[in-house]
Amino acid sequence: MIVVITGGTAGVGRATVREFARSGYDVAILARGAAGLAGAAEDVRGAGRRALTVPTDVADHEAVERAAERVEAELGEIDVWVNVAFSGSLAFFWDTSPEEYERMTRVTYLGQVNGTRAALARMRPRDRGVVVNVGSAMAFRSIPLQSPYCGAKHAVKGFTESVITELAHERSNVKVCMVQLPGLNTPQFTWNLNKMPEHPMPVPPIFQPELPARAIRFLAEHPRRNMWVGLSTAYTILGERLAPKLLDLYLGRTGVKSQQTSPDKPRYGSNVFAPSDDEADRGAHGPFDDQAYGADPQLWMSMHRRAILTGLAGVAALLGVRLARR
Repeated sequence: MIVVITGGTAGVGRATVREFARSGYDVAILARGAAGLAGAAEDVRGAGRRALTVPTDVADHEAVERAAERVEAELGEIDVWVNVAFSGSLAFFWDTSPEEYERMTRVTYLGQVNGTRAALARMRPRDRGVVVNVGSAMAFRSIPLQSPYCGAKHAVKGFTESVITELAHERSNVKVCMVQLPGLNTPQFTWNLNKMPEHPMPVPPIFQPELPARAIRFLAEHPRRNMWVGLSTAYTILGERLAPKLLDLYLGRTGVKSQQTSPDKPRYGSNVFAPSDDEADRGAHGPFDDQAYGADPQLWMSMHRRAILTGLAGVAALLGVRLARR
């Protein structure tokens, strides 16, 4: 089995590279940073699998198409394509230049469009394959200081849903899935574009990137339309459905401060226009290991929902029998 992972050099992408390699997949990594690409390839080979690194700017659709051609020429037919790559910021909208905003949107949104296009061009004629588009709770509920990211993730959700309906129309066996993520301990917060006085941090509660990696691999093998990681993702999405105006007011008061921490954490410069892992491999984890959770009941329930529903149905049937006897 062969998987392509964009943004596979750091954070969720890097954890996903390791997860698939440990599960027996050969892995192609599409990203920009030379040191990160080398480190990710070493992870794959250390798990006994084949690795292919393709330096790629996912905002360039021709570069993504060339990368896909190379993967199939050197590794074989692509079974799974995972779109993880993104670029983000911590800044007020009015402090973000048009050039910065456009670049982050192209990477975070059009990067997934380009990856999905390249994958479907190969999967549809074969009538098999899985695409996983990595989203966020912020695809449903936007927060302050991240308008390029929030806007792009909303767009990814809308785009993906449209493609799902088009594949359903032609009765295709190709599956396109989404996974929605919470705040995560990744290098994102050491190299995002920062125009705030303190160090960026994820909105608590914070989770380790291995959790979404596990969810992504699960989706590749058990495709479904959408999957949530993190209890905070669940209550964020549900809260938006129930009381959006209340969340506007709450996030307006708390959202700016909750995304900043003391400036004693490392910073590697913005990766918006150039990679920050060209000279040094940053790995999967960010600087918040002491605050990050390595387990998630929401993910466990989602991965075992069939067994849970079967058990609940059995309990309901047993109660029905007892009530009938009474």
